[in-house]
Amino acid sequence: MDDPPPQEPQADDRPANDRPPATVVLVPGAWHGAWSFERVVPLLESAGVPAIAVDLPGHGDDPGPLTDLHGDAARVREVLDGIDGDVVLFGHSYGGAVITEAGTHPAVRHLVYLAAFAVDDDESCAAAMPEEAEGIVPTDGPNLGEAFIFHADGTVTLEAAGVARFLYNECPPDDVAWAVAHLDAHPLASLGQSPATVAWRSVPSTYVVCTLDAAVHPELQRLMARRCTTTVEWEADHSPFADRPDLLADLLIGLASRSA
Repeated sequence: MDDPPPQEPQADDRPANDRPPATVVLVPGAWHGAWSFERVVPLLESAGVPAIAVDLPGHGDDPGPLTDLHGDAARVREVLDGIDGDVVLFGHSYGGAVITEAGTHPAVRHLVYLAAFAVDDDESCAAAMPEEAEGIVPTDGPNLGEAFIFHADGTVTLEAAGVARFLYNECPPDDVAWAVAHLDAHPLASLGQSPATVAWRSVPSTYVVCTLDAAVHPELQRLMARRCTTTVEWEADHSPFADRPDLLADLLIGLASRSA
């Protein structure tokens, strides 16, 4: 007997308010892992929003070797392959470059950039919008590179004092200590790579500018935010997932509900 013909996928014709919310997939920045969202994920789940925090290769609890921007994007796409339904894809800092490449996945309905690198295919985290930034983004402000500790294997770690000064400058000491205890090495080369595809060109997006950020200058954030569909500004440092998880969770819950 011949096999029956394959069935066409059926559209979900339920009213929007009866559909399950989209799954939020959280991609961390450089030196960070899924641990950085441990205060956000429970808030999402308590609101009925499924959430997955990703460990990029070699970070957090992932036992594998470190990779590069493209390997990190491939890891995110693997996670997306395993999700049945729509996705809101979130990236923090360097994670913005990762979701820019990975976010062309067909499951992704919305991108969220938090103080993140919404870079083009000829740019990198180390050189984002260089022509536009000239004369607009001050060059004499805080410089995260001052906290870099370079290693012979091509990775970089951060001095504890630099973590407090640049990444968690509005956070209490306990939050800084929490981060310092978890941060790990990051391959320097990935910060100089460009995404192979550019999701923000075709996928709706929200950019969150953190106006007290001492790592990615707010003026550079505002330039990159022009590429996104919607922009919001928070009076926050580079890491609001640490001291303002409620603010981040509220944003993501709303987007997940509307993107389903």
